[in-house]
Amino acid sequence: MSQNLQAIAERYDVDDRIFKEEIATQYQPVVLRGYVKDWPAVRLAKTSTEAICGYLRKLDSGSDVDAIMTPPQAKGRIFYDEAMNGFNYLRNRLPVSVILEQLLRYRQFANPPAVAAQSALISSCLPGFLDENRLSVLGPEVIPRIWIGNAVTTPAHFDDAHNIACVVSGKRRFTLFPPEQIGNLYIGPLDFAPTGAPISMVALNEPDFEKYPRFRDALKAARSAELEPGDALYIPPLWWHHVESLQACNILVNYWWGGAVGTADSIHSGSDSLMLALVNLKKRAPAYRQAWAAIFNHYVFDDNADLAAHIPAHRHGVLGDMSTEQEQQVRNYLATKLKGP
Repeated sequence: MSQNLQAIAERYDVDDRIFKEEIATQYQPVVLRGYVKDWPAVRLAKTSTEAICGYLRKLDSGSDVDAIMTPPQAKGRIFYDEAMNGFNYLRNRLPVSVILEQLLRYRQFANPPAVAAQSALISSCLPGFLDENRLSVLGPEVIPRIWIGNAVTTPAHFDDAHNIACVVSGKRRFTLFPPEQIGNLYIGPLDFAPTGAPISMVALNEPDFEKYPRFRDALKAARSAELEPGDALYIPPLWWHHVESLQACNILVNYWWGGAVGTADSIHSGSDSLMLALVNLKKRAPAYRQAWAAIFNHYVFDDNADLAAHIPAHRHGVLGDMSTEQEQQVRNYLATKLKGP
């Protein structure tokens, strides 16, 4: 399917200035070819799977990370069970070394179960990794995560943060959809998802167009790329991304920043605002919702720089530049109010 899709734009020889000034400001995905090719981990991965696995085992702190396993019949796709009462994988907590041993063992299987360590904080499980494999464009406050697995497919989902995904070992295929394609992706439950974030219900490589006809339109807007060791991909916030790990040992390091989900800035969550709006507004009369849409557009979504220009500065309140203490006062007020009588 992906070979017929529009290619994601590519850049070579990207330095920190180019990334900050020409890429991260455009809100468009970009493949960064060879972006981390000089990492020692990448150079080892290009020699052999055993070499990169041995490197990570030596760095393993022994702390457990989140790991999943799907049965062979799932073909590596992380998804729901048939009744959508649960998910199609088993979850466990294991050290990185144990997961690497599983990957090496399962290479001998014709149809192995899919195994993956997901979103593990490198500073906890592989602390020495960061001494040799750094991304200078981001500060030390952005803590990277590692993803390790065999042939695993994560359905289209989004993150509320900027993302640089760096391929260390194996090969990954990314298929991205702009945020406005949400209506054509047939998104599953917002509060019950196998990946944490809501996912598309459509199997990208075997789409059921009778069940999901609008997905044809999503594919027209899709962009795709395959990344080799040393390549990276910049994914802007809220872009849907479907990720396929294509080889027997795939290792990726990613960096989230500037958002809520997956970052230290979890209190500034657009998802929380969405959930509250669904509870408070979704079932109201259409005219009432449209009236609130106008208000939200005015105060939140439109670029109105002079929202409070007609109000004395000392009375700008939530319309002004609030301090951390003032923001916390608003949150405390809302928390008390949401608890109800």
